[in-house]
Amino acid sequence: MKSNLALADYAVFIIYFIVVSVYGYTVYRKRKQDEQDAKAYFLAEGNLTWWAIGASLIASNISAEQFIGMSGEGFFLGIAVAAYEWLAAIALIIVAVWFIPVYLKNKIYTMPQFLKTRYNESTALIMAVFWLFLYVFVNLTSILYLGAVAINGLAGGEYLHIIMIGLAVFALFISLGGMKVVAYTDVIQVAVLIIGGLVTSYIALTTVGQYFGVGENAIAGFKVLMKEAPEHFKMIIPKPTASSSQLEIDKYLTFPGLLSYAAGIWIINLNYWGCNQYITQRALGADLQTARTGILFAGMLKLLMPLIVMLPGIAAYVLYTNGHLPQLVGGKDGAYSAVLTFLPTGLKGLSVAALTAAIVASLAGKVNSISTIYTLDIHKKYIQKEAGEKQQVNIGRLAVFAAMLLAVLFTWNDILGIGGVGGFTYIQKYTGFISPGVFAMFFLGMFWKRTTGAAAIVGVILGFVLSVLFNEYAPALFGNDTLLYTAYPNGKGAFEIPFHICMGLSFFFTMLVMILMSFAGPKVNPKAFETEPGMFKVKPQTTVLIVITMLIIIALYVKFW
Repeated sequence: MKSNLALADYAVFIIYFIVVSVYGYTVYRKRKQDEQDAKAYFLAEGNLTWWAIGASLIASNISAEQFIGMSGEGFFLGIAVAAYEWLAAIALIIVAVWFIPVYLKNKIYTMPQFLKTRYNESTALIMAVFWLFLYVFVNLTSILYLGAVAINGLAGGEYLHIIMIGLAVFALFISLGGMKVVAYTDVIQVAVLIIGGLVTSYIALTTVGQYFGVGENAIAGFKVLMKEAPEHFKMIIPKPTASSSQLEIDKYLTFPGLLSYAAGIWIINLNYWGCNQYITQRALGADLQTARTGILFAGMLKLLMPLIVMLPGIAAYVLYTNGHLPQLVGGKDGAYSAVLTFLPTGLKGLSVAALTAAIVASLAGKVNSISTIYTLDIHKKYIQKEAGEKQQVNIGRLAVFAAMLLAVLFTWNDILGIGGVGGFTYIQKYTGFISPGVFAMFFLGMFWKRTTGAAAIVGVILGFVLSVLFNEYAPALFGNDTLLYTAYPNGKGAFEIPFHICMGLSFFFTMLVMILMSFAGPKVNPKAFETEPGMFKVKPQTTVLIVITMLIIIALYVKFW
């Protein structure tokens, strides 16, 4: 296959690579001179600004699963998938107002540390191991695979493994400098991915306008999308009936209408943004007001993301169904790469740079979190208790190498089958196996003093077991006549429960069991977190940001309901 990239595209990409590398090395040299301790390496404690925190959160979050996976879901589902992004903005408001004060007051550096402080050592160890497996075998592998596949399609289709190694090495280069290097290079990365992403969306819309005879006008192109694919501009996927097609059933299984809003999508967002190592590592780099402002800044940036990562997928759908896009390599996950082929020379390089920025920033953020959890919560506590500051930094760097090597090995021939289910759905579904138990444990631990350590251990294990039960075994056990869930036949003739519903059921029963167990325990829990009067109050400028964000979200839902 011939490469879709010209010399000018490679030049643009090389300039991006040099700028990020030089800036990252400059930050690293300064950090190395000024900050020698392990906490500075892992957390950049006390040195991050609000804009660095917000940009770093977005850069670590927006990666191949969004550019490729969410664009693919835009091709398949339409604007309904934007709920992940728009409700994430509300989740970030909740985290900024209620979660972050608890973390900062109790000087929490890692999520396992939270569990040890609030519950016990066993809970912390169980979850440290859980998170390491999740971050390596779900997050790192999916980001690396989807990113390499997308760039490989533009480069000619013959360089998958070379691109995979290149992405891994670039991410290693950034992450070995520590949290401060990751956070400040993320500022450049997020600027590149937003500019490049907006350019791609603009070209996609003008291309649609050109093919449909309304001129090279982005607004006219958007109106064409709404006319040609009106079902793609509905936030709620309708519930299938006996006469529904298999395609309509598959859409509902991926995003089950209003039931998604009952629990599943909230559990995904609140668990991701409120109980996740990426958040604490950045938020602890500032005081409460700076952390809150940074998180709210990230929330406002999230409102832009559907325009950048989902709209090209809908454009690809309209072009494809009307014969203007004859080739779609890799199914729905090939939608974004297909749109990039319409970009003129030079802008393709910018879009590839944007995609690379998203991939590398997310990989770097995740391996930094992996090294932090492994070093501070496992190695320092159970393997080498006397490890000094320099040894901890070196151990963290070895953990970075090991995690990335494992991700490359498991991604090499798609051992985990990521390409078979679609990248975005793969991450949401398999992260959802542990999200209900984890979120229940954190939520009750923060805001209900009576929650016990025994209930936490049972909760996290029960949440996982119930998720497996509802996802894998309940359909075969109950059949399609049960009133416990909505099940529809899939292409193989079996029955499947939408994974959002599975998460809601798992979360409900986990919470119920944890509450009952805690009521059976002591009335006074000495390990409960203390709160202060006014701890959750927000300043007027913070209130303004919250109100603006909420008004924008309400307007979007009114428009596309």
